[in-house]
Amino acid sequence: MAVVVVVHGIAKQFLGPQTLQGSIAPAVVDGVRLAEGPSLAVDDVEVAFYGHLFRKPGTKGTSQSPPADPFEAQLLQAMWAQAAKNEPDRIPPPPDPSETTKAAVPRFVQRAFLALSRSRFTARNPDRFMMGVLAQVRRYLTEPDLREEVQRWVAETVTSDTRVIVGHSLGSVVAYEALCAHPEWPVTTFVTIGSPLGIPNLVFDRLRPRPEKGTGAWPAGVNSWTNLCDAYDVVALVKELAPLFGNGPHRIEDVPVHNGWEAHAIEHHLTAKETGAAIAAGLTT
Repeated sequence: MAVVVVVHGIAKQFLGPQTLQGSIAPAVVDGVRLAEGPSLAVDDVEVAFYGHLFRKPGTKGTSQSPPADPFEAQLLQAMWAQAAKNEPDRIPPPPDPSETTKAAVPRFVQRAFLALSRSRFTARNPDRFMMGVLAQVRRYLTEPDLREEVQRWVAETVTSDTRVIVGHSLGSVVAYEALCAHPEWPVTTFVTIGSPLGIPNLVFDRLRPRPEKGTGAWPAGVNSWTNLCDAYDVVALVKELAPLFGNGPHRIEDVPVHNGWEAHAIEHHLTAKETGAAIAAGLTT
């Protein structure tokens, strides 16, 4: 039974749990070893897979079109603005939101994808990847039936042996809500990487349970929560989550990492010594 469960992020609908296991489990083992943590085998790590729920039945995959939904356009605007702030020498600032009318959305999307293709956020297929980010985040947060099904698949992966849950990208939102919904789980350590949890209005204010007076609920049973992100990651728009979540003595430890050109890549996060140390701490308590 897995002591570490990793909840993956977006754009995994064409893969499967064993496919992801092949790259994610060794990356976790490498990170923990680099941090000089306890002995960990690949069989001690399991991927909580839900990507198939975003794959349209009867086709090779979910068809994607440029975002026209207001949620997706707003999220794309925020990501572009963050990328321009991170790399002003490479990326021009986005237009003022008031200038982006419904009729101008397709052109805005093309300009945004072109701008983000120059960033450290993603170096491969930026258009396809960004459409996946926008659509899957929106769908999870706005489609209750899909949200419940994702939660069910994740809950089936956690066992009495699980001590650490790692959530990447959208998976950090999924994992957070799962931990809040299951205080009976034996999980004591939560690790978020490349997380959009802090994005106001679009993500943070839509969480379950809903934040109260600007503060998100602390997952019951969790003693340690470490949040890691790369400065150039535009999905992790809010780099420090500690001011947003708290419960008495509990406080998130926000840790910066450097992931090179692909700032959001899960494997880059997991092989980092800082991530390995956060996971290792949960294996020794």
